[in-house]
Amino acid sequence: MASDAADWVIKYRRILLVEDDFMIASQFARELANLGAEVVGPAGSLARAIELAETADFDCALVDINLRGVDAYPVADVLLRRGSPVAFVSGYDRSHIPERYKNVPLIQKPVDPSEVARALAG
Repeated sequence: MASDAADWVIKYRRILLVEDDFMIASQFARELANLGAEVVGPAGSLARAIELAETADFDCALVDINLRGVDAYPVADVLLRRGSPVAFVSGYDRSHIPERYKNVPLIQKPVDPSEVARALAG
């Protein structure tokens, strides 16, 4: 279970969720909502994720690295240019992520909501 401080961080956040697997996205969105977050999306395709990353109102983003076989790094680039906090959510380990994203937090799947809260708390 997340700490009180981590719960507070989630409670006041609108989170852009980028995840292509409907079941995972639905469960993840439900868990985030139970922690008090408002989920933007989820975006299940690269095009939709980029559109939301460029235009939506959110406080931070959680981005699955692989969207239907396509790398989601262009989404991360948009988010980083915007100055938006972003974390990758993936089954990949750090060795599969390009060096230029070494400072982006990585949350391993399956996702523990308290881990998300810790990552967002910084």
